[in-house]
Amino acid sequence: MMKPVKSSVLTCALIASLLGTAASMAGDATTTTTTITPAEPESKWAGTLNLDLNSHFVSYGLDVWGDGNDLEGGTFNPSLEFTWSLPANFSFILGTWWDMNDKVPSSIGGSLQEVDIWAGLGYKIGDLSITGLYQNWMYASGNEQIVDIKFAYACFLNPSLTFHNRVDPGASGGSNGTVIVAGISHSVEAGPVTFSFPLNVAYFVDDDFHPGSIDSGLGYGSLGVNATYALDFLGEDYG
Repeated sequence: MMKPVKSSVLTCALIASLLGTAASMAGDATTTTTTITPAEPESKWAGTLNLDLNSHFVSYGLDVWGDGNDLEGGTFNPSLEFTWSLPANFSFILGTWWDMNDKVPSSIGGSLQEVDIWAGLGYKIGDLSITGLYQNWMYASGNEQIVDIKFAYACFLNPSLTFHNRVDPGASGGSNGTVIVAGISHSVEAGPVTFSFPLNVAYFVDDDFHPGSIDSGLGYGSLGVNATYALDFLGEDYG
């Protein structure tokens, strides 16, 4: 699983249309009808909940638990992200991601091995979205800190470009540096479920980003299949 790295100004307009014409014939009254139609309210915020069970925990090309070809004893990775609409096409983003398993004794407690939190801003202009996030990954009694900048364009293949910048290695065992990830993803709707097929290729700008003396250059590629089901129980006003 890859680490997680999701509006518009609220508007309310009144549309008035003038119906009818003034008749010029004597004895005919002029009839004017005005119809006022309020615009539909937009969502103030949206939330995304993921409950993922993964065979491997892969973070930017690194097999974190070193499971290799072993498909037993996977990890449970829930995540939750909220997005609030702000003026001028901006949005505020807040989220968290957890890694839960019993592979090693936890420094946090129970089966909880890692807690990530992130906050940032998004901006949208037409089909182009720009997102900036600060992330704090807490694990093994350390705090790895990340600054991500992502550009995404909404079209058939939904291309994206992410600059993943580690500014504090924490307990990662690697060095500060940058990974550039280029991706595309095509989605297909099948009733209430949306399937997407993401393809990503990463380039390591700096040496030793991960432990083990990894050189800069082409880092990894990934191809996946995701299924998404929208929960509308909160109603339209709340995403």
